[in-house]
Amino acid sequence: MRKILVLPAVLFYLACQAGAAVLPAEKILPDDTLVMFTIPDFNRVREIYQSSPQGRLWSDPAMKDFKNKFVDKLTSGYITPLEHQLGVHFDDYTNLAQGQLTIALVQNGWDGKEGQSPALVALLDTKDKSAQLKTNLVDLRKKWVDAGKTVKTEKIRDIDFSVIVFSKDDLPKAPKPAPAPGGIEPMEDPDAKNAPKTQIYIGQTESLLVIGNSPKVIEKILVRMSGGEVKPLSELAAYDANAGLFHDAPAFAWVNAKAIVDVVGRPSEEAADADSGNPFAFKPDKIMAALGLKGLRTVALSYNYSSDGALFNVTFSVPEANRTGLFKILAGEAKDYNAPPFVPADAVKFQRWRIDGQKTWATLRKIASDISPGALGTIDYTLGLAGEAAKQKDPNFDINKNLFGNLGDDIITYQKNPKGTSLAELGSPPSIFLLGSPNAEQLASALKNIFVLYSPGAVAPTEREFLGHKINSISLPGAPTAGGTDAAPRSLSYACSGGYVAISMEPSLLEEYLRSSETPAKPLRDTPGLSEATQKVAGSGTSLFGYSNESESMRVLLEVLKKDSSGADPLAGLTPVAMAMGMGDVKVKDWLDLSLLPSFDKISKYFYFSVYAGSANADGLTFKAFAPVPPQLNK
Repeated sequence: MRKILVLPAVLFYLACQAGAAVLPAEKILPDDTLVMFTIPDFNRVREIYQSSPQGRLWSDPAMKDFKNKFVDKLTSGYITPLEHQLGVHFDDYTNLAQGQLTIALVQNGWDGKEGQSPALVALLDTKDKSAQLKTNLVDLRKKWVDAGKTVKTEKIRDIDFSVIVFSKDDLPKAPKPAPAPGGIEPMEDPDAKNAPKTQIYIGQTESLLVIGNSPKVIEKILVRMSGGEVKPLSELAAYDANAGLFHDAPAFAWVNAKAIVDVVGRPSEEAADADSGNPFAFKPDKIMAALGLKGLRTVALSYNYSSDGALFNVTFSVPEANRTGLFKILAGEAKDYNAPPFVPADAVKFQRWRIDGQKTWATLRKIASDISPGALGTIDYTLGLAGEAAKQKDPNFDINKNLFGNLGDDIITYQKNPKGTSLAELGSPPSIFLLGSPNAEQLASALKNIFVLYSPGAVAPTEREFLGHKINSISLPGAPTAGGTDAAPRSLSYACSGGYVAISMEPSLLEEYLRSSETPAKPLRDTPGLSEATQKVAGSGTSLFGYSNESESMRVLLEVLKKDSSGADPLAGLTPVAMAMGMGDVKVKDWLDLSLLPSFDKISKYFYFSVYAGSANADGLTFKAFAPVPPQLNK
């Protein structure tokens, strides 16, 4: 009998030592949470990343030299200086994330008045690393005190929290690079030293690390942790309506859009007095109502991963009865969204949007009118001038009838690989735009008048015959280059076929489209795996569908990055990102050695394609994206 009782007793003792499991984020956070992002199990996300194509690519031996150079540069140039300023070693903290990781924004009485802001809170479950967390917090506090930082202790629900007082100027910054010869040192912000002070509370309850800037919000979380009577987010009807989207998701986010819009769009008494009698005054409440944001309740985002691939889901809860403004446009028309047979298999990008052009134009006019009647008047006046100018060439021209009255419900675009490997060619690959119309010939004629009118320097259209179709081309002036000279003149061509007006800057692509009605090429819709992937994102209410061939796009991009014969920095666009991270005016090219990248054939197995779709139902709008696992990785 004693032996029988020993096992339950041992298990009970171990359970007590381990402590109670941390509640899910939605059961910890209070019901006035505005924004929440959570990873329910960080260890699971680690495993997903390691098994994902991206994780396996980063660990591939072919990437070793590039990865090592990047990590070394990042560590010596940014992480190590940051650790020195903070007085910490990040390696002591990277393994603490064992369970839930949550970041949230809580309303906490915020109503839009000056000097108020929502509360920010972060939660991290360390599970069996709680003892290490406790040691690290004690050590961190000692280092901060020794460094002369202001640190005090406050109790919240009998738990000690370290309170750190700092301003924006106290935030750690990476060392700035030495100025170039004759360069000018950047000026210090004169208001930095007078920046308002902020208090950050850092503490531990059981295995949970709690960081926040509001003791009131932290107290609510601690009450929830102990089973107290604080209404959690999970009991909020708006959250519960989206809860099914988060089932078994490794990561998800939720936004109480209605609460945010109600505060941001609330006109202040001072603004109302100042705006009275001014038809062009900026009025947030009118703008949000006109755009349809007043009908938006919540935004829910989720990420799921399986052996098939990664699925991203974004849902806007905006009921059909309250759907106005932009959401009315985005809902589109639930019609055939698949790639038509004329879209070739070598298209690297494709999108089809079933949107009613005439209804969209009417909705845009209403948005402009609701924001400002004067703005609508300006639009109508400008269009009137355009119509009168066009009538000089065509007395029967009516811009509303000939242009807007001929808009259909189908917009298709597709793109092919660049013709070369220069940065300029990469930035302007061959593409075609197809605009559906009940009277394509009349719409094309109307567009001709508009193209010439609104393209300064454009030459009058030329016309030529091709397979029984008329191709009109307009020569446009070249855009200025970085060197101050003009690029070669460009040509915009368009033609009618199959109920579409086809427009392209690449005449050969336009000709290929016109030829497809007689000699169709291998269609994109027959791409292996595309049909199965489409089923992951599309459904009965789908109006938007897109496809992207990441394998081909990456092959071309890798060629461009490795070539780099011009001496220009192909990654110059990432410099602002580095600066935003506090890395100063760092040239990204300096710490990403592109010459060390492997040839594409060595890593091609990690790239495939992705699809996305937009759908609408009575409850709202949903946008999904799916990236299948490349079949080569399943071999």
